[in-house]
Amino acid sequence: MNQRLIVSSAIASALALGLVGQVTAQDKAKEKCYGIAKAGQNDCANLSGSHSCAGQAKVDNAADEWKYVAKGTCKEMKGMTADEAKAKAKKG
Repeated sequence: MNQRLIVSSAIASALALGLVGQVTAQDKAKEKCYGIAKAGQNDCANLSGSHSCAGQAKVDNAADEWKYVAKGTCKEMKGMTADEAKAKAKKG
């Protein structure tokens, strides 16, 4: 019984590590794109620090709100990098 538990745990750990690797690979294929999130559809905290959760954007296309997009597509969507969004916030 004990040996069976050890083998099951080892297999579960190996499978979990495989899933973590896939998530990491997906993250590398995406980038944060600022200024394209619709109200209530941002992915996480904004640059200004007025909230810290997904889905709390108040207006469409706010420069400090972001969404994950496929790497290389942000500019096509008229989005900005974090540095560009910060610079725009300083000007505005």
